[in-house]
Amino acid sequence: MARKPNIIVILADDLGYGDLGCDGGTIIRTPNLDRMAAEGVRLTDFYASANVCTPSRAGLLTGQYAIRNGLAHEVIQPADTKGLPPEAPTIPRLLSPDYATALIGKWHLGHVAPHWPPTAYGFDAFHGLPYSHDMRPLALYDTDAPDTPLTESRPDFAKLTEVFFQRTYDFIEANREGPFFVLLALTAPHTPLRPNPDDLTGSPAGAYGEVVEEIDLNVGRLLDRLQALGLDDDTLVIFTSDNGPWFEGSSAPFRDRKGGAGFEGGYRVPFIARQPGTLPAGAVSDALSSNLDLMPTLAAMTGRPLPQGPVFDGRDLSQVLLKGAASPHEEIVLFDNNKVAAIRTPRWKYVVRSYYRTHDVPLDAFNYPLLFDLAQDPGENYSVRRSHPDVAEEMQGRLERARAALEPLAEAFPPHIPPASAAQHPD
Repeated sequence: MARKPNIIVILADDLGYGDLGCDGGTIIRTPNLDRMAAEGVRLTDFYASANVCTPSRAGLLTGQYAIRNGLAHEVIQPADTKGLPPEAPTIPRLLSPDYATALIGKWHLGHVAPHWPPTAYGFDAFHGLPYSHDMRPLALYDTDAPDTPLTESRPDFAKLTEVFFQRTYDFIEANREGPFFVLLALTAPHTPLRPNPDDLTGSPAGAYGEVVEEIDLNVGRLLDRLQALGLDDDTLVIFTSDNGPWFEGSSAPFRDRKGGAGFEGGYRVPFIARQPGTLPAGAVSDALSSNLDLMPTLAAMTGRPLPQGPVFDGRDLSQVLLKGAASPHEEIVLFDNNKVAAIRTPRWKYVVRSYYRTHDVPLDAFNYPLLFDLAQDPGENYSVRRSHPDVAEEMQGRLERARAALEPLAEAFPPHIPPASAAQHPD
Protein backbone atom coordinates (compact mmCIF):
# COMPACT_ATOMS: atom_id res chain seq x y z
CA MET A 1 0.00 0.00 0.00
CA ALA A 2 1.36 3.42 -0.96
CA ARG A 3 2.33 5.62 1.93
CA LYS A 4 0.09 8.64 2.49
CA PRO A 5 2.06 11.86 1.97
CA ASN A 6 3.42 13.81 4.88
CA ILE A 7 2.24 17.42 4.63
CA ILE A 8 3.94 20.63 5.74
CA VAL A 9 2.16 23.92 5.06
CA ILE A 10 4.42 26.92 5.67
CA LEU A 11 2.33 30.06 6.11
CA ALA A 12 4.23 33.35 6.15
CA ASP A 13 2.66 36.40 7.81
CA ASP A 14 2.27 39.50 5.58
CA LEU A 15 4.68 38.31 2.91
CA GLY A 16 4.23 40.07 -0.42
CA TYR A 17 3.81 38.40 -3.80
CA GLY A 18 6.82 40.30 -5.13
CA ASP A 19 9.15 39.38 -2.27
CA LEU A 20 10.21 36.07 -3.84
CA GLY A 21 12.64 35.75 -6.70
CA CYS A 22 10.54 33.09 -8.38
CA ASP A 23 7.62 35.55 -8.51
CA GLY A 24 9.72 38.33 -10.00
CA GLY A 25 11.34 39.86 -6.92
CA THR A 26 14.79 41.34 -7.52
CA ILE A 27 15.89 42.77 -4.16
CA ILE A 28 15.29 40.11 -1.51
CA ARG A 29 17.33 36.94 -2.04
CA THR A 30 15.27 33.75 -1.81
CA PRO A 31 17.36 30.97 -3.40
CA ASN A 32 15.77 28.15 -1.39
CA LEU A 33 12.21 29.16 -2.17
CA ASP A 34 13.25 29.66 -5.78
CA ARG A 35 14.72 26.14 -5.69
CA MET A 36 11.47 24.85 -4.20
CA ALA A 37 9.58 26.41 -7.12
CA ALA A 38 12.05 24.96 -9.63
CA GLU A 39 11.50 21.52 -8.12
CA GLY A 40 7.75 21.86 -7.76
CA VAL A 41 4.65 23.75 -8.87
CA ARG A 42 4.11 27.51 -8.64
CA LEU A 43 0.65 29.04 -8.87
CA THR A 44 0.67 32.62 -10.12
CA ASP A 45 -3.01 33.42 -9.45
CA PHE A 46 -3.39 32.16 -5.89
CA TYR A 47 -5.43 34.19 -3.40
CA ALA A 48 -5.63 34.51 0.34
CA SER A 49 -9.31 34.28 1.24
CA ALA A 50 -9.16 37.64 3.03
CA ASN A 51 -7.03 40.76 3.08
CA VAL A 52 -6.13 40.46 6.80
CA CYS A 53 -5.02 37.72 9.12
CA THR A 54 -7.83 36.13 11.12
CA PRO A 55 -10.35 35.61 8.29
CA SER A 56 -7.64 34.40 5.94
CA ARG A 57 -6.41 31.81 8.45
CA ALA A 58 -9.95 30.72 9.16
CA GLY A 59 -10.45 30.16 5.43
CA LEU A 60 -7.24 28.18 5.04
CA LEU A 61 -7.93 25.91 8.00
CA THR A 62 -11.61 25.20 7.23
CA GLY A 63 -12.01 25.48 3.45
CA GLN A 64 -14.86 27.91 4.11
CA TYR A 65 -15.22 31.65 3.72
CA ALA A 66 -14.66 33.14 7.17
CA ILE A 67 -18.12 34.69 7.06
CA ARG A 68 -19.54 31.17 7.57
CA ASN A 69 -17.77 31.00 10.93
CA GLY A 70 -18.25 34.53 12.21
CA LEU A 71 -14.65 35.56 11.66
CA ALA A 72 -14.87 37.73 8.56
CA HIS A 73 -15.00 41.04 10.45
CA GLU A 74 -11.57 42.46 11.26
CA VAL A 75 -9.00 40.50 13.27
CA ILE A 76 -9.18 39.06 16.76
CA GLN A 77 -7.76 41.50 19.32
CA PRO A 78 -6.39 40.69 22.78
CA ALA A 79 -9.67 41.73 24.45
CA ASP A 80 -11.84 39.65 22.11
CA THR A 81 -13.66 36.56 23.28
CA LYS A 82 -14.73 35.41 19.80
CA GLY A 83 -13.07 32.64 17.85
CA LEU A 84 -13.47 29.78 15.44
CA PRO A 85 -16.63 27.81 16.34
CA PRO A 86 -15.69 24.65 18.26
CA GLU A 87 -17.50 22.45 15.74
CA ALA A 88 -15.83 23.95 12.64
CA PRO A 89 -14.29 21.53 10.14
CA THR A 90 -10.50 21.75 10.07
CA ILE A 91 -7.67 20.13 8.15
CA PRO A 92 -6.30 18.24 11.20
CA ARG A 93 -9.78 16.91 11.93
CA LEU A 94 -10.01 15.79 8.30
CA LEU A 95 -6.72 13.90 8.57
CA SER A 96 -7.34 12.38 12.00
CA PRO A 97 -6.70 9.70 13.17
CA ASP A 98 -4.36 8.64 10.37
CA TYR A 99 -2.04 11.61 10.78
CA ALA A 100 -0.01 13.05 13.62
CA THR A 101 -0.82 16.77 13.49
CA ALA A 102 0.78 19.92 14.85
CA LEU A 103 0.31 23.67 14.71
CA ILE A 104 3.62 25.40 15.17
CA GLY A 105 3.57 29.20 15.24
CA LYS A 106 0.69 31.65 15.20
CA TRP A 107 -2.95 30.65 15.88
CA HIS A 108 -5.03 33.88 15.90
CA LEU A 109 -8.40 32.15 15.72
CA GLY A 110 -9.40 32.71 19.34
CA HIS A 111 -7.50 32.70 22.62
CA VAL A 112 -10.34 32.29 25.13
CA ALA A 113 -12.08 28.95 25.74
CA PRO A 114 -13.81 27.28 23.94
CA HIS A 115 -11.78 28.71 21.05
CA TRP A 116 -8.46 27.87 22.66
CA PRO A 117 -6.11 26.03 22.55
CA PRO A 118 -5.59 24.81 18.96
CA THR A 119 -5.57 21.22 20.23
CA ALA A 120 -9.35 21.68 20.64
CA TYR A 121 -9.57 21.73 16.82
CA GLY A 122 -7.83 18.47 15.97
CA PHE A 123 -4.16 19.33 16.39
CA ASP A 124 -2.27 16.80 18.47
CA ALA A 125 0.46 19.27 19.39
CA PHE A 126 0.83 23.05 19.59
CA HIS A 127 3.86 25.24 20.04
CA GLY A 128 3.29 28.90 19.39
CA LEU A 129 1.54 32.19 20.01
CA PRO A 130 -2.15 32.95 20.49
CA TYR A 131 -2.09 35.87 18.03
CA SER A 132 0.28 38.23 16.21
CA HIS A 133 3.61 38.99 17.82
CA ASP A 134 2.79 42.72 18.01
CA MET A 135 -0.05 42.08 20.49
CA ARG A 136 0.11 42.04 24.27
CA PRO A 137 0.16 40.17 26.56
CA LEU A 138 2.35 37.80 24.60
CA ALA A 139 3.50 34.35 25.69
CA LEU A 140 4.72 31.19 24.00
CA TYR A 141 2.57 28.13 24.67
CA ASP A 142 3.44 24.48 24.32
CA THR A 143 1.68 21.12 24.54
CA ASP A 144 2.49 17.74 23.01
CA ALA A 145 -0.98 16.21 23.33
CA PRO A 146 -4.61 17.40 23.47
CA ASP A 147 -5.00 16.18 27.06
CA THR A 148 -1.75 17.75 28.29
CA PRO A 149 -1.91 21.17 29.96
CA LEU A 150 -0.29 24.08 28.16
CA THR A 151 3.04 25.30 29.44
CA GLU A 152 3.80 29.01 29.14
CA SER A 153 7.11 30.76 28.55
CA ARG A 154 8.44 34.12 27.45
CA PRO A 155 9.25 34.24 23.72
CA ASP A 156 12.64 35.33 22.43
CA PHE A 157 11.23 37.63 19.77
CA ALA A 158 14.20 37.68 17.39
CA LYS A 159 14.46 33.88 17.49
CA LEU A 160 10.82 33.02 16.79
CA THR A 161 11.37 31.89 13.19
CA GLU A 162 14.33 29.76 14.25
CA VAL A 163 12.38 28.25 17.14
CA PHE A 164 9.32 27.46 15.02
CA PHE A 165 11.41 25.68 12.39
CA GLN A 166 13.33 23.79 15.07
CA ARG A 167 10.11 22.59 16.65
CA THR A 168 9.00 21.49 13.21
CA TYR A 169 12.20 19.46 12.80
CA ASP A 170 11.59 17.88 16.21
CA PHE A 171 8.00 16.96 15.33
CA ILE A 172 9.05 15.49 11.98
CA GLU A 173 11.74 13.34 13.57
CA ALA A 174 9.38 12.14 16.29
CA ASN A 175 6.81 11.16 13.65
CA ARG A 176 9.11 10.15 10.83
CA GLU A 177 7.31 6.84 10.37
CA GLY A 178 4.39 9.06 9.34
CA PRO A 179 2.19 10.26 8.07
CA PHE A 180 2.23 13.71 9.68
CA PHE A 181 0.71 17.13 9.04
CA VAL A 182 2.33 20.37 10.23
CA LEU A 183 0.88 23.84 9.83
CA LEU A 184 3.98 25.98 10.31
CA ALA A 185 2.40 29.40 10.77
CA LEU A 186 5.25 31.90 10.97
CA THR A 187 4.99 35.32 12.59
CA ALA A 188 7.40 36.90 10.09
CA PRO A 189 7.65 39.20 8.22
CA HIS A 190 4.82 40.86 10.16
CA THR A 191 5.97 44.00 11.95
CA PRO A 192 7.76 44.75 14.23
CA LEU A 193 10.85 43.48 12.45
CA ARG A 194 13.58 42.00 14.63
CA PRO A 195 16.15 40.06 12.61
CA ASN A 196 17.76 37.02 14.22
CA PRO A 197 21.35 38.00 15.13
CA ASP A 198 22.47 34.44 14.43
CA ASP A 199 21.15 34.43 10.87
CA LEU A 200 21.98 37.89 9.52
CA THR A 201 22.38 37.91 5.76
CA GLY A 202 23.18 41.55 5.02
CA SER A 203 20.00 41.83 2.98
CA PRO A 204 19.81 44.83 0.63
CA ALA A 205 16.15 45.11 1.68
CA GLY A 206 16.96 46.11 5.26
CA ALA A 207 15.30 44.55 8.30
CA TYR A 208 12.33 43.32 6.26
CA GLY A 209 14.67 41.61 3.84
CA GLU A 210 16.60 40.07 6.74
CA VAL A 211 13.54 38.35 8.19
CA VAL A 212 12.39 37.13 4.75
CA GLU A 213 15.86 35.82 3.95
CA GLU A 214 15.89 34.06 7.33
CA ILE A 215 12.65 32.32 6.35
CA ASP A 216 14.30 31.31 3.09
CA LEU A 217 17.38 29.94 4.90
CA ASN A 218 15.17 27.84 7.12
CA VAL A 219 13.13 26.54 4.20
CA GLY A 220 16.41 25.29 2.73
CA ARG A 221 17.33 23.65 6.04
CA LEU A 222 13.92 22.02 6.20
CA LEU A 223 14.26 20.55 2.71
CA ASP A 224 17.74 19.31 3.58
CA ARG A 225 16.43 17.76 6.79
CA LEU A 226 13.70 15.91 4.91
CA GLN A 227 16.26 14.56 2.49
CA ALA A 228 18.58 13.45 5.32
CA LEU A 229 15.70 11.58 6.96
CA GLY A 230 14.74 9.89 3.71
CA LEU A 231 11.39 11.71 3.69
CA ASP A 232 11.89 14.08 0.76
CA ASP A 233 9.85 12.12 -1.78
CA ASP A 234 7.18 11.31 0.82
CA THR A 235 6.52 14.90 1.90
CA LEU A 236 4.34 17.54 0.27
CA VAL A 237 5.65 20.98 1.25
CA ILE A 238 3.47 24.02 0.54
CA PHE A 239 4.55 27.63 0.96
CA THR A 240 2.20 30.62 0.92
CA SER A 241 1.25 33.80 2.82
CA ASP A 242 -1.84 34.84 4.78
CA ASN A 243 -2.31 38.13 2.85
CA GLY A 244 -0.36 40.79 1.05
CA PRO A 245 2.43 42.93 2.53
CA TRP A 246 1.75 45.63 5.10
CA PHE A 247 4.12 48.57 5.71
CA GLU A 248 7.03 46.98 3.87
CA GLY A 249 7.32 44.30 1.25
CA SER A 250 6.38 44.15 -2.40
CA SER A 251 2.98 43.59 -4.01
CA ALA A 252 4.87 43.23 -7.31
CA PRO A 253 2.81 44.71 -10.17
CA PHE A 254 -0.39 44.56 -8.15
CA ARG A 255 -2.38 47.43 -6.69
CA ASP A 256 -2.66 48.04 -2.93
CA ARG A 257 -1.50 46.08 0.12
CA LYS A 258 -2.71 44.18 3.15
CA GLY A 259 -6.07 45.49 4.33
CA GLY A 260 -6.78 47.15 1.02
CA ALA A 261 -10.27 46.33 -0.19
CA GLY A 262 -10.86 44.70 -3.54
CA PHE A 263 -7.53 45.22 -5.27
CA GLU A 264 -5.04 42.44 -5.98
CA GLY A 265 -2.20 43.46 -3.67
CA GLY A 266 -4.07 42.63 -0.49
CA TYR A 267 -5.06 39.13 -1.61
CA ARG A 268 -2.72 37.77 -4.33
CA VAL A 269 0.01 35.80 -2.54
CA PRO A 270 2.83 33.38 -3.38
CA PHE A 271 2.08 29.68 -3.63
CA ILE A 272 4.62 26.91 -4.14
CA ALA A 273 4.03 23.16 -3.74
CA ARG A 274 6.82 20.59 -3.88
CA GLN A 275 6.88 16.79 -3.63
CA PRO A 276 9.64 15.22 -5.73
CA GLY A 277 8.48 12.29 -7.81
CA THR A 278 4.81 13.19 -7.34
CA LEU A 279 4.46 16.82 -8.46
CA PRO A 280 6.11 17.92 -11.70
CA ALA A 281 9.25 20.02 -11.42
CA GLY A 282 9.26 23.60 -12.65
CA ALA A 283 5.55 23.71 -13.44
CA VAL A 284 3.79 27.08 -13.45
CA SER A 285 0.02 27.51 -13.58
CA ASP A 286 -2.22 30.56 -13.77
CA ALA A 287 -5.23 28.54 -12.58
CA LEU A 288 -7.51 30.55 -10.31
CA SER A 289 -6.97 29.22 -6.81
CA SER A 290 -7.33 30.15 -3.16
CA ASN A 291 -6.23 29.08 0.30
CA LEU A 292 -9.80 27.81 0.70
CA ASP A 293 -8.71 25.04 -1.66
CA LEU A 294 -6.21 23.46 0.73
CA MET A 295 -8.86 21.48 2.64
CA PRO A 296 -10.40 19.73 -0.41
CA THR A 297 -7.02 19.38 -2.13
CA LEU A 298 -5.43 17.66 0.86
CA ALA A 299 -8.51 15.49 1.19
CA ALA A 300 -8.05 14.32 -2.39
CA MET A 301 -4.29 13.79 -2.06
CA THR A 302 -4.65 11.75 1.13
CA GLY A 303 -7.71 9.77 0.11
CA ARG A 304 -9.87 11.27 2.85
CA PRO A 305 -13.52 12.16 2.18
CA LEU A 306 -14.66 15.65 3.03
CA PRO A 307 -17.04 15.65 6.00
CA GLN A 308 -20.73 15.59 5.17
CA GLY A 309 -22.82 18.58 6.23
CA PRO A 310 -20.56 21.65 6.09
CA VAL A 311 -20.56 23.79 2.96
CA PHE A 312 -17.05 24.05 1.54
CA ASP A 313 -16.12 27.01 -0.64
CA GLY A 314 -12.73 25.62 -1.67
CA ARG A 315 -12.19 23.27 -4.58
CA ASP A 316 -9.85 20.35 -5.19
CA LEU A 317 -6.64 21.55 -6.88
CA SER A 318 -4.96 18.13 -6.95
CA GLN A 319 -5.22 17.80 -10.74
CA VAL A 320 -3.95 21.36 -11.18
CA LEU A 321 -0.88 20.44 -9.16
CA LEU A 322 -0.38 16.93 -10.50
CA LYS A 323 -1.23 17.39 -14.18
CA GLY A 324 -1.55 21.10 -14.90
CA ALA A 325 -5.33 20.83 -15.27
CA ALA A 326 -7.58 23.86 -15.59
CA SER A 327 -8.84 25.60 -12.48
CA PRO A 328 -12.00 24.17 -10.87
CA HIS A 329 -13.04 27.78 -10.17
CA GLU A 330 -15.08 29.97 -12.49
CA GLU A 331 -14.64 32.86 -10.08
CA ILE A 332 -12.96 33.95 -6.86
CA VAL A 333 -14.94 36.08 -4.40
CA LEU A 334 -12.90 38.58 -2.39
CA PHE A 335 -14.19 39.91 0.91
CA ASP A 336 -13.54 43.05 2.88
CA ASN A 337 -14.83 42.20 6.35
CA ASN A 338 -18.42 40.96 5.87
CA LYS A 339 -18.88 42.59 2.46
CA VAL A 340 -18.05 41.25 -0.97
CA ALA A 341 -15.41 43.61 -2.30
CA ALA A 342 -14.58 42.12 -5.70
CA ILE A 343 -15.13 39.24 -8.10
CA ARG A 344 -12.29 37.72 -10.12
CA THR A 345 -12.74 35.52 -13.19
CA PRO A 346 -9.85 34.25 -15.33
CA ARG A 347 -9.68 37.47 -17.35
CA TRP A 348 -11.78 40.05 -15.54
CA LYS A 349 -11.83 41.73 -12.15
CA TYR A 350 -14.85 43.64 -10.84
CA VAL A 351 -14.14 45.86 -7.82
CA VAL A 352 -16.99 47.37 -5.82
CA ARG A 353 -15.35 48.41 -2.54
CA SER A 354 -12.26 50.44 -1.79
CA TYR A 355 -10.85 52.98 0.68
CA TYR A 356 -10.38 56.72 0.54
CA ARG A 357 -8.18 57.98 3.35
CA THR A 358 -9.77 56.51 6.50
CA HIS A 359 -13.19 55.90 4.99
CA ASP A 360 -14.50 52.63 3.65
CA VAL A 361 -15.99 53.53 0.29
CA PRO A 362 -18.53 51.21 -1.37
CA LEU A 363 -17.86 52.27 -4.94
CA ASP A 364 -21.22 50.97 -6.12
CA ALA A 365 -22.90 53.62 -3.95
CA PHE A 366 -21.56 56.11 -6.49
CA ASN A 367 -22.68 53.97 -9.41
CA TYR A 368 -19.08 53.45 -10.37
CA PRO A 369 -17.88 49.82 -10.08
CA LEU A 370 -14.46 49.26 -11.63
CA LEU A 371 -13.90 46.63 -14.31
CA PHE A 372 -10.32 45.60 -15.06
CA ASP A 373 -8.98 43.46 -17.86
CA LEU A 374 -6.23 41.63 -15.96
CA ALA A 375 -4.85 40.12 -19.14
CA GLN A 376 -3.91 43.63 -20.28
CA ASP A 377 -3.75 45.49 -16.96
CA PRO A 378 -2.71 43.28 -14.01
CA GLY A 379 -2.02 46.42 -11.98
CA GLU A 380 -5.72 47.42 -12.09
CA ASN A 381 -4.92 50.92 -13.23
CA TYR A 382 -7.64 51.52 -15.80
CA SER A 383 -11.30 50.60 -15.59
CA VAL A 384 -12.78 49.43 -18.89
CA ARG A 385 -16.36 49.22 -17.71
CA ARG A 386 -17.65 51.69 -20.29
CA SER A 387 -16.04 49.88 -23.21
CA HIS A 388 -17.21 46.41 -22.06
CA PRO A 389 -20.78 46.92 -20.81
CA ASP A 390 -21.69 43.29 -21.51
CA VAL A 391 -18.86 42.04 -19.32
CA ALA A 392 -19.75 44.55 -16.61
CA GLU A 393 -23.34 43.33 -16.65
CA GLU A 394 -22.24 39.70 -16.36
CA MET A 395 -19.86 40.55 -13.50
CA GLN A 396 -22.58 42.52 -11.73
CA GLY A 397 -24.73 39.40 -11.87
CA ARG A 398 -21.95 37.39 -10.28
CA LEU A 399 -21.59 40.05 -7.60
CA GLU A 400 -25.28 40.06 -6.76
CA ARG A 401 -25.38 36.27 -6.52
CA ALA A 402 -22.37 36.23 -4.22
CA ARG A 403 -23.82 38.95 -2.02
CA ALA A 404 -27.17 37.19 -1.75
CA ALA A 405 -25.58 33.84 -0.89
CA LEU A 406 -22.84 34.97 1.48
CA GLU A 407 -23.34 38.38 3.12
CA PRO A 408 -26.49 37.37 5.09
CA LEU A 409 -24.42 34.69 6.86
CA ALA A 410 -22.88 37.44 8.98
CA GLU A 411 -26.20 37.99 10.73
CA ALA A 412 -25.76 34.75 12.67
CA PHE A 413 -22.63 36.17 14.36
CA PRO A 414 -23.11 39.57 16.02
CA PRO A 415 -19.84 41.50 15.93
CA HIS A 416 -17.90 41.43 19.18
CA ILE A 417 -16.98 44.88 20.45
CA PRO A 418 -14.08 44.83 22.92
CA PRO A 419 -14.29 47.05 26.00
CA ALA A 420 -13.47 50.68 25.26
CA SER A 421 -10.54 50.52 27.65
CA ALA A 422 -8.96 47.54 25.91
CA ALA A 423 -5.70 48.20 24.09
CA GLN A 424 -6.07 47.66 20.37
CA HIS A 425 -3.21 46.30 18.33
CA PRO A 426 -3.41 46.13 14.54
CA ASP A 427 -2.74 42.77 12.96
